[in-house]
Amino acid sequence: MPVAMNGDNRRVLPRRHEDTKLSLYKILLRDFVPLWRPLTRGDHAASVSKGTPRSQGHDVAVLTAPPLAATQPRAPRLASLDIVRGAVMLLMAIDHVRVYSGLPAGGPTPAIFFTRWVTHFCAPAFVFLAGTGAYLSARTRTPRTVSRYLVTRGAWLVLLELTVIRVAWTFNVDFAHYDLAGVIWMLGWCMVLLAALVPLPTRTVAAFGIVVIAAQDVVGVIAGATPDSLRASTGWLWQLLYLGGVFRLGSGGPAIAVLYSIVPWIGVMAVGYAFGAIVVREPVERRRLCLLIGLTATATFVIVAGLIVLMNPPPATAPPALFRLLNQRKYPASQLFLLMTLGPTIALLPVAERMQGATARVLTTFGRVPLFYYLLHIPVIHAAAVMVSLIREGRVNPWLFGNHPMMPPPVPVGYTWSLPLLYLVYALVVAALYVPCAWFARVKAGHPQGVLKYL
Repeated sequence: MPVAMNGDNRRVLPRRHEDTKLSLYKILLRDFVPLWRPLTRGDHAASVSKGTPRSQGHDVAVLTAPPLAATQPRAPRLASLDIVRGAVMLLMAIDHVRVYSGLPAGGPTPAIFFTRWVTHFCAPAFVFLAGTGAYLSARTRTPRTVSRYLVTRGAWLVLLELTVIRVAWTFNVDFAHYDLAGVIWMLGWCMVLLAALVPLPTRTVAAFGIVVIAAQDVVGVIAGATPDSLRASTGWLWQLLYLGGVFRLGSGGPAIAVLYSIVPWIGVMAVGYAFGAIVVREPVERRRLCLLIGLTATATFVIVAGLIVLMNPPPATAPPALFRLLNQRKYPASQLFLLMTLGPTIALLPVAERMQGATARVLTTFGRVPLFYYLLHIPVIHAAAVMVSLIREGRVNPWLFGNHPMMPPPVPVGYTWSLPLLYLVYALVVAALYVPCAWFARVKAGHPQGVLKYL
């Protein structure tokens, strides 16, 4: 999908008078760890005790901010955003292992259902935090600089999705019959669109995002009302914008599988951008607002979705009420789906601020290199599935070279993995990915303004 994947989660230091500049630099030198050493939770805890969360270059989803001016001090940032992003990135890998396991998405047993359901938090958190990172970058840069970077960064992500990531999913180069518009494609286009919103007041951006999310169904109504005479020429546009699905570029062009449409995700990114205004508040106020917003969104989901379940008697073959409550529409993401996923994500940010120890360090490491992780984890998972097939069947099953994840051939008889095997492969993949991610996090921290910022 994760990523996400770069930007600076920073709280901006107040401007000082010229005669206090030297003192400010001394404070920065005292409070920041050396760039060659990864930040530990001990460092973070020590800084929080002083009221200043500390860290270095911070990646939000896949958005990395442009260089600061030489006279602009690098501002401290919240490690909680790295921790939450790292957590959803690890959850994301579960579903991507499932793709090659042959197990269905979301059923038929409770264990398979929740294996899929827990990964629903990934895309909303990725997109939301990408917007937050853009806001934090805009506080230390001009709107034009941020907008230009968002456009170039977004275009780069779209290119990666249609080329490198597509090959990683399929292990084939049959571009004539399949290309994928997945989560990275969507993130890229949303960044391009967000570039036009950056110069606007934060409240305007927030209002825009809320309206897009709340009124998204209007796009479907307009698409359905399009005259038949225009559908042949404009149908693909509605699919990219909201409907999703597969269409062909021209009569004999490649098939484009749209997994993530632009709407409502541009609304999610815009709301995440406005959320940056909360992130930069003082710790007590920030935590209070995160809990208020997160728990209110979660409670709204439970009440509305619960009423819908109660007021619609299910057929005899319907799943239990809990499954129907949690089984919200993801493609395109419904209002209830976003409340269900973003509410707990926001409410957990204060918890992440207080996390310490090995778990926090591991999550922070993954959360700092989201795009690098995303580009690496799909081919590693795919290669692991090839090895599993070789061990179980004595050969590499051709099914693994199909057009995953949207247009694969039917799962071969006898191929499907068990859930324990899925989680075993998942654990081995995550353990293997930690080493290169930790290495790259250190390298990138030492070269925050070089070409590595694009990874």
